[in-house]
Amino acid sequence: MKTRITELFGIRHPIIQGGMHYVGFAELAAAVSNAGGLGIITGLTQKTPELLAREIARCHEMTDKPFGVNLTFLPTFASPPYPEYIAAIVEGGIKAVETAGRSPEAYMPALKAAGIKVIHKCTSVRHALKAERIGCDAVSVDGFECGGHPGEDDVPNMILLPRAAEELKIPFVASGGMADGRSLVAALALGAEGMNMGTRFIATKEAPVHANVKQAIVNASELDTRLIMRSLRNTERVINNAGVERLMEIERAKGDALKIDDIMDQVAGIYPKVMTEGHMDAGAWSCGMVAGLIHDVPSCAELIDRIMAQADELIAKRLAGMLRG
Repeated sequence: MKTRITELFGIRHPIIQGGMHYVGFAELAAAVSNAGGLGIITGLTQKTPELLAREIARCHEMTDKPFGVNLTFLPTFASPPYPEYIAAIVEGGIKAVETAGRSPEAYMPALKAAGIKVIHKCTSVRHALKAERIGCDAVSVDGFECGGHPGEDDVPNMILLPRAAEELKIPFVASGGMADGRSLVAALALGAEGMNMGTRFIATKEAPVHANVKQAIVNASELDTRLIMRSLRNTERVINNAGVERLMEIERAKGDALKIDDIMDQVAGIYPKVMTEGHMDAGAWSCGMVAGLIHDVPSCAELIDRIMAQADELIAKRLAGMLRG
């Protein structure tokens, strides 16, 4: 399939594996890229720029296909050494960077000078337009269904994607609720040029996470996620578990007086406990509503081949057949 996204990143299929904390390691990124998509290493999971450089080198050993790095710009007082992370990305020969969180504007000159294509994750049309203005090559438009941070507007992809298509000149991919060929065809119909999958790629054989995590996603329905930290305007969609229920009890008790310190035990340092050790009730970890569409744990190649075959069937037969009728 040829779209502006496949052309931009030099990939066979318009499928991107989004950056995910303690999930986006070299093993997964290489597997996605080898299967024809764009694999992404999560930059800040690597605690230092030197470790990121090592992870990039490791991924190059596993694939000769394009892969990228996610760099999330955090609203913290003690920011990571972003220039050093960018230097590791440039020196590692990376040509695609997925940015997220705060605006990447301050770092765009360094990225563009290195010939890097930048795709920024956005949860609203206004943020997507800002990304276009500052020189991003593409955007990932995240609907309200997505795992992680869906923004504060609560607009689902059936509305958000066509609105983005009305406003943007640069290509965009759909993120949130993406799992299969139906998702891809729907995203294309709504104006996107591909899709970004996070939760679906956690439940794959190559995802370097504990088996308990993959099984939790397979077992979950579309009703098993919760929105937390809404009163802090830092809304996050997470899978429900005992830790999340404790967090939500604190939120209810504190109401508008809630501070991040009140729930720190349920949100800080959780990912290693969950993703590496398999402690499923440790606290809050991101998961999309799309869990309801995930029923197995295939390899990345099996998953992407299945997606593209289903998309081809839908476009060439089912939808074309309706036109002929």
